[in-house]
Amino acid sequence: MGKTYERIDGRLRDFIEAQPLFFTATAPLTADGTVNLSPKGLKGSFAVLDERTVAYLDFAGSHSETVAHLRENGRITLMWCAFQGPPNIVRVHGRGEPVFRDDPRFGGLLARFPDIDPAVHGLRAIIVVTAEHIRDSCGYAVPFMAYESDRELHAKRFAREDDASLSAYFAKKEHIATSMDGLPGVPLPLPPLDLP
Repeated sequence: MGKTYERIDGRLRDFIEAQPLFFTATAPLTADGTVNLSPKGLKGSFAVLDERTVAYLDFAGSHSETVAHLRENGRITLMWCAFQGPPNIVRVHGRGEPVFRDDPRFGGLLARFPDIDPAVHGLRAIIVVTAEHIRDSCGYAVPFMAYESDRELHAKRFAREDDASLSAYFAKKEHIATSMDGLPGVPLPLPPLDLP
């Protein structure tokens, strides 16, 4: 049924890159902290950087739990499910890090996402994950579902924001600069998004 992999390549990489949706799971170290599970989508916002490293764009949202948990302890699991074709679930358990706009690595990482315009989505950070365990499982109970298209609402909402107004929007939100458990989240104000 399940198999462990040493690297993300070949059929495994093809499967991951073909999925329009994946999930992230993180948690703080405290025993009574909030476990976070988030869906991630938008075509072009995920990239396999090498055989053991993946990354995705962290866009504007109502919370910053993933960023806060990664800043505290780095633990993250990513999961993809086959909703079409043969049943399959792939999980990457690893260590993650938010790379913020003012990090010297940011521009080079952003270049790895040529098929999406980050300016219209309120890009906050790039999440880089180094895989420690890569496993798949059967996915026999995952239902068939059809992917139609990405929603346009996120881009329509955040395309009207510039760096200053986006920072002001985040400052008004309760759980952007600080997580639900009081951990540091996204540093505000946002540094400018310097796009080529």
